[in-house]
Amino acid sequence: MRTFMLAGLALFLTYLFVINIAESASFPPAKDLPNHPEMPNPLVMQDGKKVTNIKQWRQRRREMEQLMEVYVFGHMPPPPGNVCARVVSSGILMNGGVTCQVVRLTFGRQHQLGFDVRIFSPIPQCNVTARFPTIIHPVYVDTKNLVEYTNALRRGYAVADINYQQLGADGPNYRKSGFFPSYPDCDWNDIAAWAWGISRCVDFLETYPAADKSSLIVLGVSRLGQSAALAGALDERIAMVAQVGGGSAFRFTGKGRGGKQGLDEIERQNTYWFGPGLAEFVGQTDRLPFDYHWLPAMTAPRFYLLCNGLEDQYVNDYAVVQTFLSAKPVYEFLGHPENLGLNFRAGRHGMTAEDWSTVLDFADQKLRGIDHHRRFDQIPPKAQLHQG
Repeated sequence: MRTFMLAGLALFLTYLFVINIAESASFPPAKDLPNHPEMPNPLVMQDGKKVTNIKQWRQRRREMEQLMEVYVFGHMPPPPGNVCARVVSSGILMNGGVTCQVVRLTFGRQHQLGFDVRIFSPIPQCNVTARFPTIIHPVYVDTKNLVEYTNALRRGYAVADINYQQLGADGPNYRKSGFFPSYPDCDWNDIAAWAWGISRCVDFLETYPAADKSSLIVLGVSRLGQSAALAGALDERIAMVAQVGGGSAFRFTGKGRGGKQGLDEIERQNTYWFGPGLAEFVGQTDRLPFDYHWLPAMTAPRFYLLCNGLEDQYVNDYAVVQTFLSAKPVYEFLGHPENLGLNFRAGRHGMTAEDWSTVLDFADQKLRGIDHHRRFDQIPPKAQLHQG
């Protein structure tokens, strides 16, 4: 009976996926969209009506999701509904204080899809059963040491990391890798595939004994920060998103728009990150009916933290501030303006020990009630921000 029900659910989700693609066919091409130099308001429907209640917000949120599918990220396949986990290896680390398991997840038709998750969990004293807030961390390399996780583990967090290249290759041959061969009809590219993989990790962690499924955190850096943001926007099981040196408002980045890496530069360099729709906006960014503030807005009222270096060579810090300010009204509308945070540090692109401490302090305050008497709404003076 359970197998029949799962098969029926998968068929229903596939039906919805086909319907969504059909609906997308009615969206006009970029050249027919109006110029919209200001940040698109997440609290105004496409027909111009203002969002005034929660029911309208849910409708608007779905509308925003469809616009992002068509114009920015492409369409993801439905959840497979059959994620299974097999422990490949297990060990004890950090002088007996931490367990480390490598778990192979499989799913899809005949379980032909899958990837590995390394999950590090503190070992509670006195043999008590404990569940820990768990950080899902897609990583660039399969690191073999615990240096960057040590602080998190000592502070009572579990960490589940994923070698993101197993989800989809970060290069021109990506269509032959990861999930892509199994979904040839999907117009998604790398960022959407990585986000979809993060949600499959959530499927697993919901059943993992050491993970507190009410306190799942996704943490991503740079382009993986963009996939973390997309996963958090779409998957409401994720309690908190921490984005370090990730995407920022397209309208304030790129040549002639404040500098650093903007829409035109990204599309000309890496067309396999975003869906095919975004390429239409090269040279006409102001026609984009979306901007990056929609991702934290769609995550609201759940927790969201933007972290950046003031000397980041790729991400425009002024555009990060505009992303924060333009998403804030949604958090205010939903009654939780304090759930959206940002933090700037000195330094360049990447994840530092200071970023780790910031993310953990924010998670402590928001998810665990541990007050570090720290604010996450401090915007640097304009003189420190790069405005072109």
